[in-house]
Amino acid sequence: MNAPTDTAAALLREKGARQTTLWARMRRYRILYLLLLPELIYFAVFKYIPMFGILIAFKNYNLALGFWDSPWIGFSNFSSFINGVYFWDIMENTILISVYKLLFGFAAPIVLALMLNEVKSNWFKKVVQTITYLPHFVSWVIVYGLMVALLSPGEGLVNLLLKEYGYSPISFLTEPGWIRPIIVSSDLWKEVGWGAILYLAALAGIDPSLYEAARMDGASKARQLWHVTLPGIRNIIIILLVIRLSHILDAGFDQIFMMANTFNQEKADIIDTWVYRQGLERMQIGLATAVGLFKAVIGFILVVAANKAAKKFDGQIW
Repeated sequence: MNAPTDTAAALLREKGARQTTLWARMRRYRILYLLLLPELIYFAVFKYIPMFGILIAFKNYNLALGFWDSPWIGFSNFSSFINGVYFWDIMENTILISVYKLLFGFAAPIVLALMLNEVKSNWFKKVVQTITYLPHFVSWVIVYGLMVALLSPGEGLVNLLLKEYGYSPISFLTEPGWIRPIIVSSDLWKEVGWGAILYLAALAGIDPSLYEAARMDGASKARQLWHVTLPGIRNIIIILLVIRLSHILDAGFDQIFMMANTFNQEKADIIDTWVYRQGLERMQIGLATAVGLFKAVIGFILVVAANKAAKKFDGQIW
């Protein structure tokens, strides 16, 4: 008859012990929690509080009426976007450019890091590292200026060479067929060195005795790469891939805003540039917010799915 009472008392004691343990742990690491406090305040002020603005996606937002007095319209902004004539074009552009960037931009830093890891000359390695990661600090405005100098049909260096060898000049920056390769290649040039830094750090953490054991077993360089190097950086590859998938619909607003123009817009217009035009140029803030929320939900679903798949390789984020 006293069994339920004893069980409840045991649960209360267990709960109290957990609370005591948690409080004791927080007191022990209070300095670390104090260091964490500015980050928590930053995310609360600049990330979570502004999320109330998501409500604009469900309103016919009017600047004169303000946030609270603008009328609710449910999912009309979402249906206007999905049923619009522009939907499939900008989705195709966004997905294709993102996938191209993922295919080339994700693998290239790994290859560069593996190649640099095999370089024995330290000075040569540092020179290559410096040259490859410096473009990361160059803005897209400057990058586009370099492209004009190289690719413009009149005085661009590439077209001068084409004319020199008897070929017709090409309008690289205005022909729709060239804009996607230019976007992907310029992004690759700008970020490959910066992306390789994390992989080089992961490669430095591999135990050298594993290579020694592999060499004693007669493993070739290719075998060492397959059985020692790649498993050693597998987790960092999976984590970065999961993070990158969460931004699969972020095709790069700054870059494409600079490079897109009236002539190549049909192949370069993405969700972000379309949202910019609708939200700031045409003042359809509710519609622009709805599209931004739509993109965020897709990214959230992708990152959860990718993290679940990554658990099979023990490389999940959470």
